[in-house]
Amino acid sequence: MNVNLPKKLYYGIGEVAKAFDVNTSLIRFWEKEFDVIQPKKNAKGNRKFTPEDIKNLELIYHLVKERGFTLDGAKTHLKENKKKTLTNFELIHKLEGIKSELLSLKENL
Repeated sequence: MNVNLPKKLYYGIGEVAKAFDVNTSLIRFWEKEFDVIQPKKNAKGNRKFTPEDIKNLELIYHLVKERGFTLDGAKTHLKENKKKTLTNFELIHKLEGIKSELLSLKENL
């Protein structure tokens, strides 16, 4: 999963949902279920996600949607192995980027 968001301090829930190709209700649900997602809320109650929230959402998306974890399994995995999981996820993410770059270079040859 490669999330394409511009570099900003805060992202709206619509931007986040579109980047992950999910409904905004799923983002709200994950916010309630996982303690690691703590978006700021303005006076109107609109959620503003930080880049740290986006990283956590990417990790949750990876565990639930790509690896097939249940919500309880993902919660347990995050609590027990957060640092190790995050490191592995970042490594996988970087390797996927390198792979796509190499494939584009191969096509241009």
